[in-house]
Amino acid sequence: MDNYRQMSESQDMIDENAPETLRNLAYTPAFLRKHIGKLVRIEFLIGNTYLEDRTGILLEVGASYVVIRSIQDNNLLYCDIYSIKFVTITEQPFVYNPNFQFQ
Repeated sequence: MDNYRQMSESQDMIDENAPETLRNLAYTPAFLRKHIGKLVRIEFLIGNTYLEDRTGILLEVGASYVVIRSIQDNNLLYCDIYSIKFVTITEQPFVYNPNFQFQ
């Protein structure tokens, strides 16, 4: 089992001393934690008007960041949670194959 899977499984058991933003579903980090392991498309606001998106498997959610594994190149992407504007969460089953290469 890889390290990120172990960490995400341990995230389900949040310490009572954890910040409120990680425990209360009214906050974005707590909401996103419920979707670890799912395919997501995250759109970030860059500057005042430019939206940039990234797609990958949601691996980890902290108080101020998310980590996704990019489906384009299998790299880890650490993302600032404060620039996130939209998150699309895929509810359909997704089988991740890190060896798959786009032609």
